[in-house]
Amino acid sequence: MVSERKEGGGVFDELRHADMEQDRSILDAPVAPLPNPGEGGPVYSGEADGPVPVIPWPNPDDDGHVPVAPLPSPGEGGPVSPGNVIQPLPVQPLPTITYAAVRFLNAAYGYPAFRVYVGNRRAVGLLNFASLSGYTRLAAGYQTVTVTGTDGYIYIQKTIPFESGGRFTVAVINRPGGLDLLRITDTCCFAPSRAAHFRVGNLARNSGALDVLLPDGRAAYSDVRFKEITSFKRIAPGAYEFLFAETNQLPAPAYTDIETLDSAFIGANPLPDTAASVYLQVTRGRAYTVYLLQSGQGYNAISPLVVEDVIR
Repeated sequence: MVSERKEGGGVFDELRHADMEQDRSILDAPVAPLPNPGEGGPVYSGEADGPVPVIPWPNPDDDGHVPVAPLPSPGEGGPVSPGNVIQPLPVQPLPTITYAAVRFLNAAYGYPAFRVYVGNRRAVGLLNFASLSGYTRLAAGYQTVTVTGTDGYIYIQKTIPFESGGRFTVAVINRPGGLDLLRITDTCCFAPSRAAHFRVGNLARNSGALDVLLPDGRAAYSDVRFKEITSFKRIAPGAYEFLFAETNQLPAPAYTDIETLDSAFIGANPLPDTAASVYLQVTRGRAYTVYLLQSGQGYNAISPLVVEDVIR
């Protein structure tokens, strides 16, 4: 019996010794130290009703001011917002479509009637020789003008500029080996109510440099050559006859008006051999253009075409 108690005591002693060794190992385990007061982050006090930890602001400087990051100097750094300023949104203006008034003149000798297209649109259905179409409204800018025969054969295609608000005549004219298009500006300067305006355009390829004369010998224009369109001159209302010939006459100054016949000059200069002549009854408030067209194969075989427009 005694021996049994001794053996049982030895078992308990071993268990107690093992527990003590385990406690000693737990006490000897390394533990991360807590930071000293004032260092590191905030430390919870452990009290259930204690204050909630708050991250402190940086320590103030010697003057007691909280340090602030300085703004960049002008011209340095990126853009700075102006504050609560509402910037207006950019507005894209709507495109403005502008127009020009354009008409067509057939001055091409020896060709059949034409059709005229602007872009894909037919502008003139039938344009005979020495005929002029009415004005049609086209979008301003560069336009492709195509002249065809009634059978669809393309004689010429050309890109022509038309300024906004302008009035133009596009003449189909002869050139060596074919046809060409000549743009003519019809815009005329303002005319007083008691006056009109006059000019001449030479569209005859077979002509020389022609003078525009009055029967009393005065030259309104001189040396008007093929494809030349003179400037407008003011002309007094009345009846006129204009002669077209090659002479050595000097023209009147560009700033002078054209007036009716002056009896003092009639017969002063012998009348030259004229290539053509035209009678014109001038009415105030009108603009007159005399186009010289080829009428035959011979030199200076021409005929005049008078176009009268209301001055706008």
